[in-house]
Amino acid sequence: MLSLKGKKGTLKIIVDSNALFVPFQFKIDIFEELKTLLNRNSELILLSPIREELEKIANKGSPKMRKQASSALKLAEKCTLLNCDEKFALSPDDAIVKMAREWNCLVFTNDKELRKRLRNINVPVIYVRQKSKLEIDGRT
Repeated sequence: MLSLKGKKGTLKIIVDSNALFVPFQFKIDIFEELKTLLNRNSELILLSPIREELEKIANKGSPKMRKQASSALKLAEKCTLLNCDEKFALSPDDAIVKMAREWNCLVFTNDKELRKRLRNINVPVIYVRQKSKLEIDGRT
């Protein structure tokens, strides 16, 4: 299991697939914006069900979505991949909720329903606001 804080106060953040589309959809450098928003270094954690979801989109989505998903997979290489075992054979959103609850850490997503589920269990959520910046809902 990963700890919440790594070396020198690095904060762990679980990323949803749509968070990796942000640089291509809104021209936001998510790594720099996270540093500015949180005022500390962060490590993005990609759960294996999320990677699998991106791979499916890259192979079977519309041409535009395939291109964005392929780019998102390249960006995902900067994230720490966490392979989840069979107990995470749930939906990608369920895996995010389960891990965020266990680790009590932040989640980066723009999915409205997932944000609501996370806020209902007091998990801070990072999301894109006004198509131009990242914002956090909840405390860190």
